[in-house]
Amino acid sequence: MIELASEPFDPANGVLFDFSGTLFHLTPRPQWFDGLDLDAALVVEVLTSPTTFEHLPDDLADDWERRDLDPAIHHRVYLAALRAALPGVPDPLLETIYARLPAAASWEPYPDTLAALRELRAGGVPVGVVSNIPFDIRDVFRRNEMAELVDAFVLSYEEGVMKPDPAIFLAACDRIGTEPERTLMIGDSEAADGGARGAGLGFAMVERIPPADRPHALISALAEHGLAGET
Repeated sequence: MIELASEPFDPANGVLFDFSGTLFHLTPRPQWFDGLDLDAALVVEVLTSPTTFEHLPDDLADDWERRDLDPAIHHRVYLAALRAALPGVPDPLLETIYARLPAAASWEPYPDTLAALRELRAGGVPVGVVSNIPFDIRDVFRRNEMAELVDAFVLSYEEGVMKPDPAIFLAACDRIGTEPERTLMIGDSEAADGGARGAGLGFAMVERIPPADRPHALISALAEHGLAGET
């Protein structure tokens, strides 16, 4: 599987990471589906795709643009998206599936997430997590014993701004105490995370695929920018 990264830029002294599809992956369990044979990969795509609303009714397009600023809007948008993507599945089950989204146990770290965060901490490189998200993800990191390896969480619903707006990247740089031009953003979406370039940051891209298929993309991206040893 190809692992994507950017061209190197001036040496970084701070790193920002996206959350979903970058550090962690939403991983449905069979019990989510109450015995129905549902397409787990489709559920993940609907609930975590950062840029598309293929399964969303047209009358919710405006809500889509604000989905990660307000939990109620997010619920409305994604329940409608699940309903469109999984026709015939009863609403109570769709509600149950959606309710799993903020649970810390629903998120699986990529194989090199812990190693990447530890490498940066050992090198004295400050780390921020910047996410378009309508709920608190800190428990995901606590559950995986990674919370102490992150210096700042900059979450859209708390900040009132979403990627790719440069303001959220600049806020994150301020929180971790680095200059934008010396900060690297690592994420899985050119459209959302790539907005970091508009704020003067460097950008490295990784694929939003299951963890087993992406064993060392984070370490590779850091290594390309002199922030980790080669794998």
